[in-house]
This record gives sequence, structure tokens and C-alpha cells, in this order.
Amino acid sequence: MLTDRRPILLANARVIDPSRDFDGPGDVLIADGVIRDAKRGIGAAGVPEGTDIVNCAGKIVAPGLIDMRAFVGEPGASHRETFASASQAAAAGGITTIICQPDTSPVIDNSATVDFVLRRARDTAIVNIHPMAALTKGMQGQEMTEIGLLKAAGAVAFTDGDRSVTNAQVMRRALTYARDFDALIVHHTEDPHLVGEGVMNEGEFATRLGLAGIPTAAESIMLERDMRLAGLTGGRYHAASLTSTESLEILKRARESGYNVSASVSINHVTLNENDIGPYRTFLKLAPPLRTEEDRKALVAALASGLIDVVMSDHNPQDVEVKRLPFAEAASGAVGLQTMLPAALRLIHNGEMDFKTLIRAMSTRPAELLGLPGGTLRAGAPADVIVIDADTPWVLDRDELKSLCKNTPFDDARFSGRVTRTIVGGRTVYEHV
Repeated sequence: MLTDRRPILLANARVIDPSRDFDGPGDVLIADGVIRDAKRGIGAAGVPEGTDIVNCAGKIVAPGLIDMRAFVGEPGASHRETFASASQAAAAGGITTIICQPDTSPVIDNSATVDFVLRRARDTAIVNIHPMAALTKGMQGQEMTEIGLLKAAGAVAFTDGDRSVTNAQVMRRALTYARDFDALIVHHTEDPHLVGEGVMNEGEFATRLGLAGIPTAAESIMLERDMRLAGLTGGRYHAASLTSTESLEILKRARESGYNVSASVSINHVTLNENDIGPYRTFLKLAPPLRTEEDRKALVAALASGLIDVVMSDHNPQDVEVKRLPFAEAASGAVGLQTMLPAALRLIHNGEMDFKTLIRAMSTRPAELLGLPGGTLRAGAPADVIVIDADTPWVLDRDELKSLCKNTPFDDARFSGRVTRTIVGGRTVYEHV
């Protein structure tokens, strides 16, 4: 970790700041942990003495990424990931803020556990970490947590992680109660009864592999219910991970009806499809599962149009013992902190997305939804900034991943573009040399 707190001038860059609708040549001056200015023509003459001047010619400077959905194993599963290891992986991937999930042991469902997470992260992590708290006690889906107290303790949103609240009355009460605290409810939309024994997308490919399928209806039925409850209560609702064309149609109708709803998509679902599973590759066993190429294209189009608000990593480290198993028996999940941006750059190079839209979905919009101060290069904002070389080719070596677990779906993948510098609070915490 580099801890130099000298002022930094990122000069001669292509500056992308969706919060100001800006994409053009410019310089970014950082001092005392905040952004002093971000505009064209600051130049070396207008900076404090001792400033570290970095020539960013041919590179992009953007707000640091904010990952809205990542599992970190503390407390209770530090063999899978710690705040220290997750933050190292995040910094190498250009993520300056991680939003960790509450499905730990114990569950993050009380103020003391929220406080533990914040203190532990502050002492061991090199990026910002904020917890989501559980929506229901013990994540059992029966009784909602003390949303007001948890928000006051530092929880930025409320979710039951990868579990769905099947009881509609509980969800209605939570949305109603959260509304009074302007709290965001983030929900995993999968009906567990329709998921059943399914392990991948239901369809011809699953049949060919002899694997039990999960229908898209498992997602769309739960999402339809949630949209109606959001309309009924007026609460702030966020779909944690949409995967199908059907779900996009439901979300679009809810938006047109004026409901206060938003949605995320995982980087895996906009860059991979069910065919990538190939010969039973368990690192691509995810929950919700990878869908068809038609679904992937629809998700990308929804992201480009703004229907989908956020791209997140869905970082879920799993160790060898639960991944090196037959596909049906293996645990779901993939690591994603370090590869989220390189994978997303495929959308840029394929012409499916423009940079400003992508950075908005990975930085500016998450900050807005969660009420965080990042996601912008405005003067006075925290100096959470990244430098991207968008074109350099490289091949992912899983042994170079900084996560404790190496279950990446992008093993040996070819990428074009990576982060070359990550700055958090004015400190350079990662530099690729």
C-alpha cells in the first residue's frame, strides 16, 4: 500500500465525470484528501509546491467505482475473504468503495455488528467499506429488523443477501417502515420454490447437460410482486440482480407507473451467457444463473438506456472444497472485485456501451442511490479517483488475483484495458507498474 499524501495532479487525461455530464480532455488536482479541481488547463504552474504530477496521456481519469453487492467473510467466514484481502482486490480493480452483504456469521442485523464491520474495515481495509444490514432478523424472512437504528449505526441499505423474502406481508411492512427513514430496500428476486433443485438456466442447454433448470419465472414472479408492493407502499426498492428480458419488461412498467424503483445487474450477466458454462465449469455456476445470449443483449441495452441503474460485481468467494465438485453439487458464486471493470470494458470495445454510461452505472448512480459522497469529480468531493488504460491487452492469471479465493469465471480470459492507479481519500492505494 502506498500512503503518500502529497498533492497529485493527474494531467493530460481524458476526464469522465457522469455527475457533471462531462467527457473530454482535462486535468484533476487532488490535495488534502479531496478533489480541488477537475477541468481543462490546470497545468503544472497552478498547483501547490511538491505536487506529484502524473502524465495521464492516453488514459482515462474517472470517479472510483462503487460496488453495490459484494460478500466479505468477516465476521465468521474469514477463510473465504477478509476486509483486508477484499480491499486489495477492489483497489486493483478500480473499486474505491465496497458495499458488503449481511449474510455473515453472525448476521449483520443489529447495531453492534454494524459497528464491528465499520471498525474492522477502518482498521484493515485500504478502500471504503459500508455494510448493508439484514432486512429481516437472522435473514429468516419472518420479522423485519430495526431499520431506523441500523441506518443510524451506519447501514447504507437493507437486504437479506441472496435470500428472498417470500412473505409478502413482511415485505410490505418493511417497505412501509423503511419509507419513513428514506431507507433503500435491496431484494434478491428469486422464488426459492420455483428454483427448487435447479442449478442453471432452464432451457435446451440445461437439457443437453442433463442439469435441472431454473425458469426465468422464478425471478419475474417475485419481481412482479415486489413492484406491486413498491407501488402500494411508496417505499424505495432496488432489485439486486436482474437477469431476464421478462424482468426488464416488469421494471419498465413499474418505472412508467412512477414507482420509486431501481435495479442492478451483475457484471457476469452482461458479459457472459449460459453457453460459457461449457463442459460443466463450476466457476460459472451463479445465483441467479447465467441466461441466454438474447437475455444478455437485452440487459446491456437496458443498461445503456438507463432502465438498469447499476452494474455490480456480485463478488462471492468460494473455496476449492465447495467449487471443485460436480456442477449440481458445487456452491454458487464467483469472485468479481478485481475483474469487474476489465470485463465491463468488453462492452466498450464491442460498441455496446459508451464510457460515460458505464462509469455512471458503476460509480455515480450507486453513490446517488446509497447517499454516499463519491461517484463524482466535483471540487470538494472525496478524492476517490481511478486512472484507466483502456486499451492495454493482458491475460488474467488467477494466481494474481488478490482475493483469498480464486473462483473466477474469467480464468485465462483475454482483456483489453485495466486500472493503472487507484486513489482513495487522496492516497494512492494501488498502482500497476
